[in-house]
Amino acid sequence: MNLQDLRYLVAVADHRHFGRAAAACFVSQPTLSTQLRKLERELGVELIERNPRRVLLTEVGERVVERARLMLREATAIGDIARQAKDPEAGTLRIGLFPTLGPYLLPHVVPKVHARFPRLELLLVEEKTELVLQHLRDGSLDVGVLALPIHDDLLHVEPLFEEDFVLAVPAAHQLARTSGQVDASVLAGERVLLLEEGHCLREQALSVCSLAGADERSDFRATSLETLRQMVAAGVGVTLLPALSVAPPVPPVGGLALLTFSPPAPCRRIAMVWRNTSAYRDFLPQLADLFRDLPAGLVAPI
Repeated sequence: MNLQDLRYLVAVADHRHFGRAAAACFVSQPTLSTQLRKLERELGVELIERNPRRVLLTEVGERVVERARLMLREATAIGDIARQAKDPEAGTLRIGLFPTLGPYLLPHVVPKVHARFPRLELLLVEEKTELVLQHLRDGSLDVGVLALPIHDDLLHVEPLFEEDFVLAVPAAHQLARTSGQVDASVLAGERVLLLEEGHCLREQALSVCSLAGADERSDFRATSLETLRQMVAAGVGVTLLPALSVAPPVPPVGGLALLTFSPPAPCRRIAMVWRNTSAYRDFLPQLADLFRDLPAGLVAPI
């Protein structure tokens, strides 16, 4: 048994298809199949049910895959430790961010990271919060940039900044003629457009709406902030948008009016998160400093 054979087995478990698993491992399908047969002979058990329609793992196969993931994660950690010992500012860092933050934060951050750590490779992954947390725990991500609160004793939480929400209304809406800041109470009676289930921004916005006496427009749920903006511009309803998503370099949308809230404005708190045992734990506070160093007026440092 070797680590490469275990990688093949995990790839089959992930893709449930020999061809796609082989492509993911950058080998031919016959090579992958041959090695897995060899692994089964070595262990003396059948790990995979093979039939023309789909690939399934046997019960013992599922248990072996669970252990294989742990072994591969630890092998990766050993490599990370060695790379960090040789050069803390080089190597590859896998960072997960949720979709309503990543596209708007990264343009401010990535150029500074490249300038400060030119030999550091960033692999940036957009996933919903629960998946980022899952991948942090299983070792397939090194860092998460997520909204607070986060409750996990295995993770270190490094607060970054508070980001206010702004109120987006159609240009023809009566609130669009408001001068100055508005109180959250102006949401009372409004039907607010929100994202679909699974987005942390949805839960944050629902909390604000509940306090202000607003209702969700339940017959529509968007898959992205860009869809929300276009629906508001089309006059369908109002919504809450994070400040970074409406600040340059994000281009403005016609037919949309943006209103800021009077203090205390509704906001979300963003943090950088990593495993307490991460091989990068001594380096990551430096990276966090770059992520919180944003242009003046965009966010409030925590």
